[in-house]
Amino acid sequence: MMNVEHIHHYSHHLGRDMNIRVYGHDGLPIVAFPCQDGNCYNYEGYGFLDNIADYIDGGAIQLYVVDTVDVESWSNVWGDKGWRAWRQEQYFHYIVEEMLPCIYSRNHSGKQPITFGCSLGATHAAIVFLRRPDLFGGCLALSGAYDAKYFFDGWMDEVLYRNSPVHFMENLPPDHWYVELYNQRKPIFCVGQGPWEDEGRRTTAILRDQFNAKGIGAWCDFWGYDVEHDWPWWKKQIRYFLPYLL
Repeated sequence: MMNVEHIHHYSHHLGRDMNIRVYGHDGLPIVAFPCQDGNCYNYEGYGFLDNIADYIDGGAIQLYVVDTVDVESWSNVWGDKGWRAWRQEQYFHYIVEEMLPCIYSRNHSGKQPITFGCSLGATHAAIVFLRRPDLFGGCLALSGAYDAKYFFDGWMDEVLYRNSPVHFMENLPPDHWYVELYNQRKPIFCVGQGPWEDEGRRTTAILRDQFNAKGIGAWCDFWGYDVEHDWPWWKKQIRYFLPYLL
C-alpha cells in the first residue's frame, strides 16, 4: 500500500492555510504542481498515481503535491492585475521559503528536488526551477504556457515579468552564473502538437530558441500532432522521462 502523508500548515507569505500531499517514503523528491485551479489532491484522480506507483512504492521518487492559489492569481480574470501578479509572487516565495523546508525535513535521499507539473502546473514548475536552479535539480514541465501575458490580456509589470519565463529568460545574460547551473541540472520541457497545445507549443519553441542561443542544454521535446493537452498523454510522458531524471 502506498505511503501517503498529509501536511496542513500555515503560510506566512500567503496569509492562509496550505496543504501538501506526500506520496512515497523516500527517493528523488518531486514538487508536483496541480493543473489550473487544482489542489494537493489533483494527482489522485485520472489514474496518475497508479501510473507511477512502481516508482513511488519502490523508493525511487517521493511526490510532494502542493495546493495552488491560481483562482486568486492566474485565473482571476476580473481581479486587479497588479494584485494578481503579486499573489503569484507570494506563491513563488511560499514554495521556495516555506514548502521546500518541508521536503528537507522529511526526505533523506540527499537529492535536490525536481519541479513537475502539467498545463498551468508546468508553468509553475518552470518558473520555480528557472528562477532558482541553485535550489532545484531540474524540472519536468508538460504542456505548459510560459508567457504570463497570455493569462493577463497582454498586460505586464515588473512583478509579473519575474513570473514569465519567456521574458526573463530572454534577458538573462549569456555569462550569468545560472547558465552553468542549468547545464548541471535536468530541465525538460515537453509539449504535444495536437488539440489545445497551441500556446504551449508556441512558448516552448520560444524557450528552446532562447536556451540554444545562451548555450543551455535543456531538453525541449515536441511530440506528435496526435498528442493533445490531456491526462492520457501526460501519463505516458512522465513514464518516458522519469528514467532520465533518475
